[in-house]
Amino acid sequence: MTVLVVGASGATGSKLVEQLLVQNQKVKVIVRSPEKLPLSWKTNDNLQIITASVLDLSDAEMRTIVSDCDAVASCLGHNLTFKGIYGKPRRLVTDATRRLCDAIKANHPKSTIKFVLMNTTGNRNRDLNESISFAQKCVIGILRLLLPPHVDNEKAADYLRTQIGQNDTYIEWTAVRPDGLINEDKVTPYEIHPSPTRSAIFNAGKVSRINVAHFMERLITDDNLWNKWKGQMPVIYSK
Repeated sequence: MTVLVVGASGATGSKLVEQLLVQNQKVKVIVRSPEKLPLSWKTNDNLQIITASVLDLSDAEMRTIVSDCDAVASCLGHNLTFKGIYGKPRRLVTDATRRLCDAIKANHPKSTIKFVLMNTTGNRNRDLNESISFAQKCVIGILRLLLPPHVDNEKAADYLRTQIGQNDTYIEWTAVRPDGLINEDKVTPYEIHPSPTRSAIFNAGKVSRINVAHFMERLITDDNLWNKWKGQMPVIYSK
């Protein structure tokens, strides 16, 4: 299996790459600054490093990169700086999701490609009509006005829900929604739910980045788990 990971240099994306390599999967990563990557990556025959900004790639380059991939995983996010939050590209995650899906479709793959998006519990799965409190609706409304990355996360998941949908010929998808992200060194027990079991704003849970990466890796490599969660937006909490 060959997996493309975008956002691979990030805190969670790097964990996903490591999880995939441990499972002896072939991995491609698109990164702007390869000099920052671990030496172990650069000497791993199962890892191909593509130096580029994902949105600067041409359509033809994108099609070539995904042409031999069985799965694509996006761990893209905005840097938590003023420029990262309010500067361009404002729709990094959404635009990358759309362009990657367009590239997959343009190749007309013989079997469906898995697309795994790292999202957030702050985003509702509107396919399930998830209910939240009035107070949380108010806070989310303010976040939409003040924090462009939140809107980007919403629109990326909505693209998969509404434009790819449940019966696409070439793409199947899952949007993984972690709650409050923390750092841990090892995978620990975690829980997966179809929807949040607590308020993402007023009673947020915790999940380690390595647990999120482990779940994403299992979705990609375990077809039974994939069939359980494809077309959904599972929520993950550490136990």
